[in-house]
Amino acid sequence: MKEIIYYKTINGKCPYLEWYNSLDKSVRLIIDRRLDRIKLGNLGKYRKFDNLTEIKFTEGAGYRIYAYEFDDVIIVLLSAGDKSKQSKDINLAKTYLQEFKERYK
Repeated sequence: MKEIIYYKTINGKCPYLEWYNSLDKSVRLIIDRRLDRIKLGNLGKYRKFDNLTEIKFTEGAGYRIYAYEFDDVIIVLLSAGDKSKQSKDINLAKTYLQEFKERYK
């Protein structure tokens, strides 16, 4: 079983949850179902690069969640978005990952 935690910035903001809470309830339900499967070890459609895991959704606007996996048990949700802002979201996730690693060495 995997544990999912949410990255928080130094200021206490949670970029992933801010994005998630901005979504329509029906989209949040799709994401919640996927996160339930991820907790069981089934990532579904994803790709790994630069220490990030990009979890891809085929529903809606091509949603993506950017995460970091460590200890093979914990998944840190860093940021998320849709296909239209993919490059910007990836850069943000990389920045958040760097901050996370520096704070939790």
